Amino acid sequence: MTTTRPTVAILGAGRIGRAMALLLQRTGDYDLLVADRDAASLAALRPIGLATAVVHDDASVQAAIQGCFAVLNALPFHRAVGVATLCAHAGVHYFDLTEDVASTQAIRALGRTARSVLMPQCGLAPGFIGIVGHDLARRFDALHDLRMRVGALPRYPQGALRYNLTWSTEGLINEYCNPCEAIVGGAPTFVPALGGLETFALDGVEYEAFNTSGGLGTLTETLAGRARQVDYKSIRYPGHCAILRLLLNDLRLRERRDLLKDILEAAIPTTEQDVVVVFASASGLSGGRLVEHAYSAHIVGTQVDGMALSAIQRTTAAGICAALDLVVHGRLPQAGFIGQEQVALADFLGNRFGTAYAPQAQGAGEAARPA
Repeated sequence: MTTTRPTVAILGAGRIGRAMALLLQRTGDYDLLVADRDAASLAALRPIGLATAVVHDDASVQAAIQGCFAVLNALPFHRAVGVATLCAHAGVHYFDLTEDVASTQAIRALGRTARSVLMPQCGLAPGFIGIVGHDLARRFDALHDLRMRVGALPRYPQGALRYNLTWSTEGLINEYCNPCEAIVGGAPTFVPALGGLETFALDGVEYEAFNTSGGLGTLTETLAGRARQVDYKSIRYPGHCAILRLLLNDLRLRERRDLLKDILEAAIPTTEQDVVVVFASASGLSGGRLVEHAYSAHIVGTQVDGMALSAIQRTTAAGICAALDLVVHGRLPQAGFIGQEQVALADFLGNRFGTAYAPQAQGAGEAARPA
């Protein structure tokens, strides 16, 4: 464990970046610098005592991270590789939230020679769901199926989409358009986004779920040859997928993502009144018996030092802050690429930030407790 108070640079002063800063600031254990290209967003943080810096290119980012212990990257996904490269060269620990598969693969390659930690995909999905999935998977002598489902949803849905924007629109479109990693018939493969539509009920509420990209993180590599079926799907209220297929496939807006972003942001309001739904289940052989374990959680927003955090802000920021904390306290490797499945679920839930995920776990006749 480090003996001095680490300096942490948070890149991005948007909703998630602000949430990270609030959670870390209240501990008193970190010196913080928040950097963004938008001076107005930074100005809103100064009254709560946060140091800020304007960054607009790689040179200014490099200057901001110089001498830092770690960087938490909350910039759009297309900035992940560039920032991770700067951190690797500077020997600064790097954490991000990217759902982009290609970016994660590039960062993994950087990690082979890095003298600092490179840990992408530290949010909700990818992120926490991978920790849960791996914990469930390792309970079996022979794992058959692992299914992971996550949704960030409005508590009071309106309109045909029954959805509100709760995080990055660019990231959302990325998930809806890119191929999705999975294990099918024991072999890693790709399945189409918006495919695999299913409906289910959880705690009396009807949902649908369908393939989206990036949620599995590196689990397909970790579980290749060990599982028959592994998949990740986003949870929405019924009817959402059909409209997305119309927009992306029939109207071919997947070929015009900038236009789709403008349409969504002009037509769909944001909301602070959201709920994060997490559900994962696994089945296989344990002690010669066919058994199933499951994990579920519903998380809503909260107040932090008088400031409201939505459910998606709370869970996403908690994930990346917990990852930082675990590295600081020596619970994770101190250099190289770290995948989410290297985090023990018990360590995560026992962390002061990880407690935001209130588990409601239940298995086949027994509690599916963190082991």
